[in-house]
Amino acid sequence: MKFMKRGFIACILASTLGIAPAAHAAFPEQPIRLIVPHPAGGSSDILARTMAAEMGKDLGVQIVVENKGGGNGAIAAQTVATSKPDGYTLLLATASTHGINPSLYKRLRYDAIKDFAPITLFATVPNVLVIGKHLSNIKTTEGLIELIQERKGKMNMGSAGSGTPGHLAGVMVQDVKKLDFVHVPYRGGAPAISDLIAGQIDFMFTTIPGALPHINANNIIGLSVTSKDRSVALPDLPTIDESALPGFEAVSWHGLVAPAGTPQEIIDVLYKTAEKALKNDIVKEKLAQEGARPAEMTQEQFGTFIQQQIELWRGAVQSSGASID
Repeated sequence: MKFMKRGFIACILASTLGIAPAAHAAFPEQPIRLIVPHPAGGSSDILARTMAAEMGKDLGVQIVVENKGGGNGAIAAQTVATSKPDGYTLLLATASTHGINPSLYKRLRYDAIKDFAPITLFATVPNVLVIGKHLSNIKTTEGLIELIQERKGKMNMGSAGSGTPGHLAGVMVQDVKKLDFVHVPYRGGAPAISDLIAGQIDFMFTTIPGALPHINANNIIGLSVTSKDRSVALPDLPTIDESALPGFEAVSWHGLVAPAGTPQEIIDVLYKTAEKALKNDIVKEKLAQEGARPAEMTQEQFGTFIQQQIELWRGAVQSSGASID
């Protein structure tokens, strides 16, 4: 009875003094980790750091970029998938982690759909089809396709590695045009471009930032880009869609995801902050320098986009024969 009286008196006092019941603290209260599935210095890293800096200003906390390469992004994705769903560990999702890997890995240790909560798509980044100077007589993508058909198995396509977007873009063209060429995988885009300049390989699909300095220096020749729209970084180059293969599109992309189970109110905060950052002129300029096109996607649209990307890349992965245990 005394306990009941005390509880009643406590309620009266709280009401009289305007004391509200304890509430959850506003998000965020501490720095946020953004796990990037690639080494520092590349396009993914630059894009992540650009967005992290701008979003951090708006949130009032630092977003710390942590590079965790390896496994075509699988190591980073698994780290985030098994992290506490409190909004303080996020992943820069890519075409590899949430498009290619579900088909590339025989035993992937995360589920690209079930283990993550989509937040938004940051940007899409086309690859560029480039050829060596020893093929300077080739002026168009269609001209390159005709040459590959003529030489039947004697031409070499380099890539940054088996199962990468550049490799699979080549496989997509190969499937449609029934081409016969040799794939030469490298450990990264830089050594592949070096061999392209030296004439050791004939052509490759690669990232615009990696190729642009060499295109401008006239060391290699750009023929076309893999997006549906022309790239702001290479406006004079046609798309493969308009120059050789109507409907063709194979782009890299970067988005933001959290572990599944992250509260919706936290997802909403991160989404609104990212949306605001993508409209910032400085952010737009930095993304353009990387050949990236800022995206506008709701959480639901991004979730659908990821599912579509898994289906898009599945055929190319299967045709390529690439596989990781």
